[in-house]
Parts: sequence; C-alpha cells; structure tokens
Amino acid sequence: MFRLSNNLVGVLNFLTFLLSIPILGGGIWLAHRASSTDCEKFLQGPLIAIGAFLMAVSLAGLVGACCRSTLLLWVYLCVMFLLIVLLFCFTVFAFVVTNKGAGEAVSGRGYKEYRLGDYSNWLQKRVETGKSWDRIRTCLVDNKVCSKLQEDNRNQTFDQFFKDHLSPLQSGCCKPPSECGFVYQSATEWNKPAAGFTSNSTDCTTWQNDPSILCYDCQSCKAGILANIKNDWKKVAVINIIFLVFLVVVYSVGCCAFRNNREDNAYPRWKGNP
Repeated sequence: MFRLSNNLVGVLNFLTFLLSIPILGGGIWLAHRASSTDCEKFLQGPLIAIGAFLMAVSLAGLVGACCRSTLLLWVYLCVMFLLIVLLFCFTVFAFVVTNKGAGEAVSGRGYKEYRLGDYSNWLQKRVETGKSWDRIRTCLVDNKVCSKLQEDNRNQTFDQFFKDHLSPLQSGCCKPPSECGFVYQSATEWNKPAAGFTSNSTDCTTWQNDPSILCYDCQSCKAGILANIKNDWKKVAVINIIFLVFLVVVYSVGCCAFRNNREDNAYPRWKGNP
C-alpha cells in the first residue's frame, strides 16, 4: 500500500498534467491558425513551452511517485528545486524593477498621464528597442485599444471626455499629452494648436490623427505600457508568493515520497518483515 506522501505527489501531478493539456493545445492551435495575428504568434511560443514543461515535469512526478521510480522522482525534485529558486528570484526582481514609476494627475482631468523617464532603466530598455516596440505596437493595433475608446466616446463633449477615467494605454497611446495644447475634436482626433506647441516634447510632433498612427510611437504610449506592466507584475508577484509557498509544500511532500521510494527499493515489501 502506497504511503500518503506518494499518493499526494501523484494526485497533485495528475492535476498539473491535466492543466498542461489545454495550455499546450492552445499554443499549438495558435501556431496552426491561418489568420493568426502577429500578437497571437508572439504568444504561441511561450504557451507551447510552458505547456510542454508542465506536462514533462508532472509526468516525471506522477510516474516517480506512483511507480516508485527513484530516478524519475529525483529528476522531478531537482526541477522543482530550480523552479522554486527561479520563482523566488523573479518575485524579488519584479518588486525591484516595478518600484519606480507612477501616473501623474493632470489638473481638471479624470485620468493620469505617464512619462517614460519615471520608470526603471531596465523597463525602459524593454520598450525602447525598435524590434521589441514594433511587436508591442502591433498588439495594440490588433487589440483595437484606441478604436474601442473612439466607439465608446463617440458623442462625448470636451468636458465629458476630460472627466473620463482612461486606462494607461488609452491615456498614453490614444491621445496627445495635455502639455502639447492640442484642440479636442473627439477621443482620437485632435487638432494642432494654431499658436504652436506649448511643449518641446517629441510626442507633440509624433501625434497624428491617422487611426493606425495616433500616439503609438510616442514616449507617453511606451510609458502607458510600462504602467500596465507594473500593475500586472505587482499582482503576479503577490500570486507568486502564494504559489511559492505551495511549491515548497509540494517539494517537501516530494522529498518524503523520494525517501519512501529509496526505502522500498532497499527493503522490498513483498519480502515481508523478518
């Protein structure tokens, strides 16, 4: 009769194996979609990698615990230990790099505006490179971030729009910065001031009313992306702490199962007690 630790490791890894199936399947499905966008293609690689990794690790743990394979369980525990170390390092790193940066309140506006220089240098470098930003920009266009803003605010007046609580992406990418002094026409249509720009910001000259351009190449748009990343990473870091505790518990149970396997291999139970 299997010991409790072996049963627990087996059940937990069976559930992980079931979870890996839709993740791996989703990545493969995206890879074979004829109409996949560049944004979806960017997601398919990580999905396939995560799904395959979870499936391989869960199978090693499942077979190692249930079939009393000491070698497989040892491999499983090594991978789990590395995962715990990496997850701990990533959680600390996430708190460090997202410590800087926050939206600035604008007088009389319901939304905040974002500046790229307010964020950590490491995060800035992630969006400043051409290839990286081109991929992010494509995702913004594919997801119709600004088109939805235009649809939702089609009949708004000047005062109504400025009282809206825009998301960091909408504030940074779909309208020009307030400091430029553009004249409001609609949520995504702004006219250049007749007296000229009131700021030397490059975003003022980058803005265009073309729906495919708008402020997608502005520094404020990149800052809006980083604001989103910061908020998401903060949430992920909290979840990681909970998951880290869970992994430590599973790792401890796995160590007990490994010890059981070694005892079973050293003293086969079918021989009975002397």
